[in-house]
Amino acid sequence: MKHETPNKELTFHVTVQGRSLEVHRIPGHRPHTPELVFLHEGLGSVSLWKDFPTRAALATGCPVTVYSRYGSGTSDILTEPRPVTYMHDEALKSLPDLLTQLRIENPILIGHSDGASIALIHAGAPNRVRALVLLAPHVFVEDLSVTSIAEAKVRFESTNFPEKLARHHRDAASTFWGWNHLVAMKTPLRRNAQSPEFCVDP
Repeated sequence: MKHETPNKELTFHVTVQGRSLEVHRIPGHRPHTPELVFLHEGLGSVSLWKDFPTRAALATGCPVTVYSRYGSGTSDILTEPRPVTYMHDEALKSLPDLLTQLRIENPILIGHSDGASIALIHAGAPNRVRALVLLAPHVFVEDLSVTSIAEAKVRFESTNFPEKLARHHRDAASTFWGWNHLVAMKTPLRRNAQSPEFCVDP
C-alpha cells in the first residue's frame, strides 16, 4: 500500500541543557510504533539528512525525530572548544534531556559516525532503547579516519568547502573547527571495566 508524505511535519527549537537545539519531527502513519531518532555525523545537521528521515517514516510507518546537536544546523552556535567528554555529554546528558522533553520512550536510535557512537554510549548506560541502527560508529581509532580528518582540514582552508557547509550550519567555521579539533586528538573509545557504557580515553 502506498502512503502519502506524512502530514504536519514540524521544525522547531527546544532548550536542552541550556542550549537551543533544532528539531524536526515527522508523524508516523501506523499506531503504536516506536519513534525513530536520528543522530547525525560530526559535520551533520537536520538538513544534511535530506529526505531520508521522511522516506524512513513512509517505509516503516514510525514517527521520526531528527535534531541538530549544539553547534550544528540552526542550533545554538558553538562558543567553546569541545571537551574530550563531548560524546559522553551528548549521550548521557543532552540526549536523555531531549527525549524526556519530547516524551519519547524506548526509541530506535539511528546514528551515523559520531551520532552512532553517541547512540552506543546512550544504550550502554541505564537508558531504555528498543534498538540501534549504527552506521560507521567510532569504537577504535583507524588510520584512515585520522588521514581523512587531516585532509578535511586542508579542504576547509583551500576550497569552497566552507560555503558548502554554510548551507547547513549557522556558523560553518565554528562547526568545522569544533569537530576537527576534537577528532584530531585521536581519542579512542574503550570499555570501562566498571561500567557497561563506552568511555573515552583522555
